[in-house]
Amino acid sequence: MKKLLIISAFLTLLPFRGSAQVDEDQTGAWYMYFFNTSFKESAWGLQGDIQFRNWNIAGDLEQLLLRGGLTYRPQNANILFTAGYGHITTGAFGSDKSTTMESRIYQEALFPVQFGNRFYTNHRFRFEQRFVEDQDFRTRFRYNLFLNIPLTKPGMEVKTLYLALYNELFINGQRDIGDGRQVELFDRNRAYAALGYILTRGLKVQLGIMNQTTDNWSKNQMQASAHHSF
Repeated sequence: MKKLLIISAFLTLLPFRGSAQVDEDQTGAWYMYFFNTSFKESAWGLQGDIQFRNWNIAGDLEQLLLRGGLTYRPQNANILFTAGYGHITTGAFGSDKSTTMESRIYQEALFPVQFGNRFYTNHRFRFEQRFVEDQDFRTRFRYNLFLNIPLTKPGMEVKTLYLALYNELFINGQRDIGDGRQVELFDRNRAYAALGYILTRGLKVQLGIMNQTTDNWSKNQMQASAHHSF
């Protein structure tokens, strides 16, 4: 019995596959493209994004995210509803090349609120239904507060340099994910600051830094993104 207890204790100290300790001092990098469009004068449209996320600057895959959705903007209402689907490939940190697949359905509401002449906010509420490989069905709630502040012109117009900020909170809907495993109610928080530039009426770019804090680690990620409306 004593030998069995020693062996059991030793096994609990062995790292599981794909669970290497994340280097919190290493800056990662996310490269992202966001798009949205409407069907002529219709209330309906499309939106989506492609994100290539790395644990480092490049080469160590954190996530490849492909997402798209159908949008609806009611008449006489300054709000945008979206229902969509995302496919996510998540990589392990470091030399481990194993990946986990996830299919995700989501619904969201986005509405802007402007304060004065220079403070442009957007509020996004998102509900996700997640089908993660080797886990039970999961849900998650997200709230994101965006703030854009023009720096070189009075408003958000072409050839304007602006400050872009956001904070997004993630809350898990279920803690039990199967096989006796549990997650915390708090999933993660993302705090972001960047400089943006409006190139044309439908295209702007941003370069900044985002700190992502989960219940297990906290890490900074450089972000470069393009935001395209057409």
